[in-house]
Formats: sequence, C-alpha cells, structure tokens
Amino acid sequence: MSSTASGKSGTWRNWAGNVTARPAREVTPASVEELSAAVRKAAADGLKVKAVGTGHSFTAAAATDGVLIRPQLLTGIRNIDRENLTVTVEAGTPLKRLNMALAREGLSLTNMGDIMEQTVSGATSTGTHGTGRESGSIAAQIKGLELVTADGSVLICSEKENPEVFAAARVGIGALGIITAITFAVEPLFLLTAREEPMTFDKVTSAFDELWAENEHFEFYWFPHTGSTNTKRNNRSAGPEKPVGRVSGWIEDEFLSNGVFQAAQLVGRTLPATIPTIARISSRALSARTYTDIPYKVYTSPRRVRFVEMEYAVPREALVETLRELKAMVDRSDLRVGFPVEVRTAPADDIALSTASGRDSAYVAVHMFRGTPYQAYFTAAERIFTAHEGRPHWGKVHTRDAEYFAGVYPRFGEFTALRDRLDPERLFQNDYLRRVLGA
Repeated sequence: MSSTASGKSGTWRNWAGNVTARPAREVTPASVEELSAAVRKAAADGLKVKAVGTGHSFTAAAATDGVLIRPQLLTGIRNIDRENLTVTVEAGTPLKRLNMALAREGLSLTNMGDIMEQTVSGATSTGTHGTGRESGSIAAQIKGLELVTADGSVLICSEKENPEVFAAARVGIGALGIITAITFAVEPLFLLTAREEPMTFDKVTSAFDELWAENEHFEFYWFPHTGSTNTKRNNRSAGPEKPVGRVSGWIEDEFLSNGVFQAAQLVGRTLPATIPTIARISSRALSARTYTDIPYKVYTSPRRVRFVEMEYAVPREALVETLRELKAMVDRSDLRVGFPVEVRTAPADDIALSTASGRDSAYVAVHMFRGTPYQAYFTAAERIFTAHEGRPHWGKVHTRDAEYFAGVYPRFGEFTALRDRLDPERLFQNDYLRRVLGA
C-alpha cells in the first residue's frame, strides 16, 4: 500500500489501518465546477458527501458510506503573489509538493508539522501543527480559502470577505463544505539551525519555561519507562547551510528512526516485557547533532513506522504538571509503551475550533505501534489530559463529544451556528461529526 490511504473493492482505509469505509461511489473531480456538480448530484440522490485526503487522520473524520470525493486532480499552485507574499494552492496538493515548489521559488511557509504527506486541505482542516513560540499551526497561516458549500455554490473567504466563515473554516473538520483552494502567507526562504540533544526528563520539565522562551521552535520526545528525553531546538540562522550528512542522516533518520525502530516495535509487540529495555536502548541511540538547512528539511522527517496516536492540547502553563502525571501513571501501571511521547507548543490563535483557539497551548502526543492494544494507555492518558481541559487533535484518537467540546471551546456555539447556516441538511455529516459537533 502506498503512503496514500486506499483500499480494494470500494473499501477506503486510513494510513494507520484503524478506520475503514465503504462509500456508495467515489468521484475524482478535475475542476471546481465538477466538484460543485458532484455535490449537487449527491444531494439530489440523498447521499452524504466527504472529501478525503491521504488518510493520515486516525479518526473517522473523512469516512462516509455516501460519496467520497478524492481531490488528487485538484493540485498545484494557482498563483504566487510576491508583493503580498502569498501563495494560492489547490486543496489536493500534498504539503510535500507545496514545500518543494515554494523552495524552488525562494519562498517558504513560516512553520509546519513534522510530516508532509498530507494534502493542504486535510492538514489544515484537522488543525495540523508543528511547534512554535510565536508561529502557529498551518491553518493559522491561511490568508484566504475557497469553499464549495452544500448547495454547490463557491464561497470565497478571507478576513475581508465572509469573515465569519473564514474564522471557522480554516479548521472546519469538513463540516462546513469542501475546500477547493487555500491561500497561505509565505515568506522569503530562510535557514534554520536545528540542535538536537538528549536531556533528562527532570531537567527538561524543570527548565521548560526557559527552553520555550529561548527558542523559536522547541520540542522534545520522552521515552516512557525511562527518565530520558531527546530535545530539538530550531532557530533561524544566518547560515551557512550545513545539512545533515548523507550517511549520518541515513543512519539517524532512516536506519535508527525507521528501520531499527520498526524492528524494535515488532519485538515489543510480540514480547511486551522487552519494551522497557528497548526504550532505554532507544533513548540512548540518538546522539546530539546540529545542522542548518531550509525549513521543510528541518521541520519534517519521514515516518514509515505505522502507529496509532492520541494528541491533546493543554494550556501551556499546565504542561509540566500534565507530563509529570503521565509519567507517574505509566511508572505505576503495568503498561508497556514502546513509542516516545512527543511534546510541542503553539501560540494562541483566532480560529474557532483550533486546538490553540484563544489560549497559548502545549501538545502532548501519545503513540502505540500499529497492531498493539492501545486502549488502556490512551484511556489513562486521556483522563489526565481532560482533567486539564485538554482539547484533542481533530484527526487523532479521542473519545470526546459535542457536550465536552462546548465546555472547552468558548467559540463552539459560533461554529455550530455557522454549520446550521451553511449545511442545514447535514450533507457533509458523518458519524464522527455527529459525535463531535452534535446532530
């Protein structure tokens, strides 16, 4: 199976393989007009409609038994505006293609997540983010978008045009319509110096505020069953470029982070008792390194080991307490966790259902190797996250519902009222949206 989620005989599967759907039909429109027509026809036939990207969500956000819209023909850059420093890109464009095309033009997004397989619309609609002191999620960099709504009409949204739709649709979970194009803010290509180094859990948690304040982009990975973390600081650099060496890069990023890691996960899945030992070895395998390169080569890395993930945003000031509770829970349980816990941050933004909406946020992501039982670990972790008013990533495993979200998102009612206006018949509804937004 390629990195794009797919399936045979009309079955759609996501990347992690934990969600499947059997749509009544699939449509691959080659233009906005064809997409509008497909939406109108679905409504006439009494079928629901969902657009699907590369299936990197772990939730059933894109699953449907109605019409599945595949956007792979809606790709490419429509326009680069060098004066206003924006780029308009078709919704089905993979982030990887966007990043490479921008770099060739001497441009870059300000910030991005750690993988770039997803489509631009799938990544932004679920609130995909990297880590940043001042720079927010990918959706926070949107300057405008084009949306096909339930009656097949095309809505152009920005701060000036349909601003109430713009405030919500940047992270719309597919509930407001189907995005056909996105305009991002970009900037002249720059260099980042990445400094990766091991640090103890106690040190990183006690010095977290300083590490956050001193670095433009700070993140770390904690290895459960150990007191070890691997930290990464990315800061802008005057250069010169000093990329990771081809051999050492292959050893660290492919052999250790994908190849050996995959083998270790297979051993751990078969023999869970070996996991703490593997974790101790893994936490020591990656040595300190510093390199300088263009943004997408620093922010992103290949992820070939398949996993299932839950991620919550907690208020930034609650992060250290949340992490200490998570570590204490793992230490006193008989859980065996072979995957590191990833910690990142984002500044408050003004998007209604962004996980950083209205508050400076820290993200804690827990993972389990695909095929290992993850429910006990995720349930225990989720209990800790929700006690701190956590907001789950819309594309990652969680058990929350509309009642919970109404309590943790001050603008939840604003979003659902807009949905009532744009999609009164619930053409874009599915089981997941029924749960998280209410009927």
